Amino acid sequence: MSNTLDSKPTLVDDCRGVLHVYSDGSIVRSSNPSFNVPVQDDGTVLWKDVIFYPTHDLWLRLYKPAGSCHSGSKLPIFYYIHGGGFCIGSRTWPNCQNYCFRLASELQAVVVAPDYRLAPENRLPAAIEDGYTAIKWLQAQAVSDKPDPWLNGVGDFSRVFISGDSAGGNIAHNLAVRLGSKSLELAPVQVKGYILLAPFFGGTIRTKLEAEGPKDAFLNLELIDRFWRLSIPVGENTDHPLVNPFGPISKSLETIDLDPILVVVGGSDLLRDRAEDYAMKLKDLGKDVEYVEFEGQQHGFFTINPNSEPSKKLMLVIKHFMNKYSA
Repeated sequence: MSNTLDSKPTLVDDCRGVLHVYSDGSIVRSSNPSFNVPVQDDGTVLWKDVIFYPTHDLWLRLYKPAGSCHSGSKLPIFYYIHGGGFCIGSRTWPNCQNYCFRLASELQAVVVAPDYRLAPENRLPAAIEDGYTAIKWLQAQAVSDKPDPWLNGVGDFSRVFISGDSAGGNIAHNLAVRLGSKSLELAPVQVKGYILLAPFFGGTIRTKLEAEGPKDAFLNLELIDRFWRLSIPVGENTDHPLVNPFGPISKSLETIDLDPILVVVGGSDLLRDRAEDYAMKLKDLGKDVEYVEFEGQQHGFFTINPNSEPSKKLMLVIKHFMNKYSA
């Protein structure tokens, strides 16, 4: 949405050059992604877009290995929910598309990459609700009399993994809590596990790395604060239960049965302390959680440089997690 006024409003918030919020409340979004990289589509992975939430004109992008159409065997279904601080990002951004190509190819999986409503036009919990609707769309496909053969011919609805990157990792956590173990309300869809990649959590008390970490980090503290300021419900703070899973007003997770969760974070990511604390607290509650830290890596290292050795190692970690819990 863009408003043009006679007086010139001042720029209040700039999120990586693609979202501008002005003093009069007007919002201008650029159609250009903040990651200007070429799309690496070599034809080995097929893809298409599908609308999953017509009310809000929300789409998802489906990917599958080109050879899967003739293999005769069903592939696991892997959700990849993009990041961007709940304020920016899209399934159409080239960094997101390139990573989904790799996920589909290297995991030999059907990848589902949904969009969701963005803040500040749509503050939380809108993004969480849209993530849930994207999962319910899969269930609708599984029980439909006229399913999409592009998906149903190759996707195994009994082997679904929900993954999210940064803000998408936050959405994945909140879906894990909402759906609970074995995701019975999604039958015949069965979620086997969750992969939280550098999950975007917050809190009013600074962590050590937030307070002392490098100011030139890819995701620096100023940008973290800006994303939260624009995305949390009006009048709330970062101890909101959707933001801080173990905050002072958050519901206890002790009595909630959760599917297995893999938490991944870079050692130099300012969100590292929160991700580690989240994983350790879940472990203390007896939950099935794996925590993997990549020393020296920044926030989003796996999409920024998907060909790096840490990124390749991460793909193996994800593949091992999926194999472990696919039975």
